[in-house]
Amino acid sequence: MLEENFSDKILNDLGETPINGLAYCVGSIDLKPLKLIKKSDFMQSFNLNLVSAAEIIKTLADNLKKNKGSIVLFSTVAVKQGFPNHAIVSSAKGAVEGLTLALAAEFAPNIRVNCIAPSLTNSKISEFLLKNEKIAEGIAKMHPMKRIGEGSDSSSLAKFLLSNESSWVTGQIFGVDGGRSSVA
Repeated sequence: MLEENFSDKILNDLGETPINGLAYCVGSIDLKPLKLIKKSDFMQSFNLNLVSAAEIIKTLADNLKKNKGSIVLFSTVAVKQGFPNHAIVSSAKGAVEGLTLALAAEFAPNIRVNCIAPSLTNSKISEFLLKNEKIAEGIAKMHPMKRIGEGSDSSSLAKFLLSNESSWVTGQIFGVDGGRSSVA
């Protein structure tokens, strides 16, 4: 969760700078079987993924509204497609998807709110999973596109959703997952 003064700091740092878009693309990969999960694991994930996003959005909402802005949040394919040991991240990101829909309704027609739900992407956060070549190959084969995602797969969509080219798109959850959520 953000520090109490963080919202004030954001507003002070920005001053009168117009905000046209906000991409909240933080996350974690906290994988554990339910029997090993503590309440604090859920709380930490919800604070990182949901509460902090809501606080930043609340802080910037007036500025975004004034500029007919766009918000892009990030979820995970694991919300739509259940995976073992994903209870922590799936539940927190499921809440992010719920926030996306609620805010799209609340902020329309002045702010668009959408969400990108990627599958495993080659990044620092996934390094611990992908450093083993056999595991990486196995995960890639689970996707119809037969590869691990790259940051550019999601960032290209985020760029579009933040632009005026997507001015009639709001309240959507976009799977950027190599087909994993929808193709068997």
